[in-house]
Amino acid sequence: MASVNELNKQPLTSGGRARSGAADGSVSGLENSTSGGAAPAGKQSGPPPGPPAGHIPWAPVMVLVLGAFMAILDSSIVNVALPKMMAIFGVGADKIQWVLTGYLLTSGVVVPVTGYLGDRLGYKRVYILALAVFTAGSALCSLAWNENALIAARVLQAIGGGAIMPVSMAMNYRIVPRDKIGLALGIWGIAISMGPAIGPTLGGYLVDNFSWQMIFTINIPIGIFAVLLSGMLLPPTPGRSDLRFDLPGFIFCTGGCFAILLALSEGQDKGWTSQYIVTLLVAGIFAMILFVIWELFFPEPMLDVRLMRNPVFAASIAGTTIITIGLFSAVFLIPIYAQNLLGYTPMQTGLLMMPMALTMGVMMPLSGRLFDRLGAVPLSLTGLVVLIYATYLLHDLSLETSYHHLQFLMILRAVGLGLCMMPLNTAGMNAIPRALVGRASALNNLARQISASMGIAYLTYVMLERQTEHAAWLSGTVSYSSPGTMSFLSRLQAHFAGSLPGGAGREAALGTLSMLVHQKAMILAIQDTFLVSMIIVIFAIPAVFFLGKRRVEAALQAERARLAGASNTKAGVAAGGAVAGA
Repeated sequence: MASVNELNKQPLTSGGRARSGAADGSVSGLENSTSGGAAPAGKQSGPPPGPPAGHIPWAPVMVLVLGAFMAILDSSIVNVALPKMMAIFGVGADKIQWVLTGYLLTSGVVVPVTGYLGDRLGYKRVYILALAVFTAGSALCSLAWNENALIAARVLQAIGGGAIMPVSMAMNYRIVPRDKIGLALGIWGIAISMGPAIGPTLGGYLVDNFSWQMIFTINIPIGIFAVLLSGMLLPPTPGRSDLRFDLPGFIFCTGGCFAILLALSEGQDKGWTSQYIVTLLVAGIFAMILFVIWELFFPEPMLDVRLMRNPVFAASIAGTTIITIGLFSAVFLIPIYAQNLLGYTPMQTGLLMMPMALTMGVMMPLSGRLFDRLGAVPLSLTGLVVLIYATYLLHDLSLETSYHHLQFLMILRAVGLGLCMMPLNTAGMNAIPRALVGRASALNNLARQISASMGIAYLTYVMLERQTEHAAWLSGTVSYSSPGTMSFLSRLQAHFAGSLPGGAGREAALGTLSMLVHQKAMILAIQDTFLVSMIIVIFAIPAVFFLGKRRVEAALQAERARLAGASNTKAGVAAGGAVAGA
């Protein structure tokens, strides 16, 4: 059989056979096979001819980056507009929160089916359709007349937004040669790294200077432009008309994802031990177990869970899941620290995080270029060490931490994330044959979606629990029996006595003392949460050692052999049936 590198570089004809041929005829169908194996003769449409080695089609890649950036940006840009929406629509936080929750749940449910849709309809067609649905949803959001209309429009927007990320990743693997995929995914990864950080800044600017509708209206011209460019610049990706839709798998997976994501998003408000949340978690986990069992036996599964037997891909998913939690720990905790404790405005907080986003935007393509030359192991280990060290430094935050020092720590952390995030993800995808990248991309993005929600939910729980414990301990030390407390309280009373009449000075002093106690408890809780985040990131280190170049090539060969065996088995069954019928 031809070597792995030769197979990756050989362009394929529409029938799927390498032009130069292979020593073994079993290779010819591998790159065409989807998750279940070869399609019947006359119905199969293989992937388009691969690009020449060493050439990156930059125009199509940038179109994919544009769509991915829009989808990621819109998942975070809405946050700062929620208070304005509450005031305009006259609703409480519990109702308006569904503007975020509805988008999260819908996009998570859409991700698993994108692999099937791409293989069935063609990835270019699905990508353009996703952009169009996202743009239409944005237009309806800007026209919403009440909170229910806005939530419904956000659900429609999420159907397109949830499909854009996995489809654009799969498209990258279909149009970029494997020897340059690191750099291409590094450019594409700018959307993942910069979107969550730029979103609040841009959202704050638009809400402060224009209106809340502008955070949706801005998507309309960009979306139309992206649809037109996609139609002109993206190469065609033929679909397969013979694929069967895995309805039981779709029901199990979407139901399980919906229940788990809903439980993670509302667990803190409803209580993690409440019957509602426990029921959701149990039902979601049970549905996912049924999904895995079903997919192992269904010949054309919606998500090929057999890919998790691939040690390189499984290690990549594990590492990416952990790093995603590490990424969102700062995106989640720093705004709370900056606004609630340091008193920064949303705009100041966005500007605080902007250098981190720009640094990641520079590091992602740089690490992609280095990945193509060095592989994943040295880059990922270096990045993880920097990320762990920077996260450890963040656990020393205090009320005296300066604006620029905090920016420096965030930039240092972005360097680590930029070095390790893309190689961890790309090495796993490189162990997957080109015909299966759609299904692998759906698995990858589903894991990232759930891990982001899980990370935010868990870190919120840790922060609030530690804040309660620290507040209880500090309240016990701040008592009338403490000389230090009484001395400080006397000075506070003297300070307020000149401006407040009667006993109001004492009440103001007690209120100030209570506020300081809770403020100190929160800063200690944030310190503890960053420490927990650092410990979580450490667990990504073992996964790195599964991503060496030799392991990636061996895993890719094993996947090709698995597909060849499935193709030969199906062909044998079909031939036996034909003979029996004759």
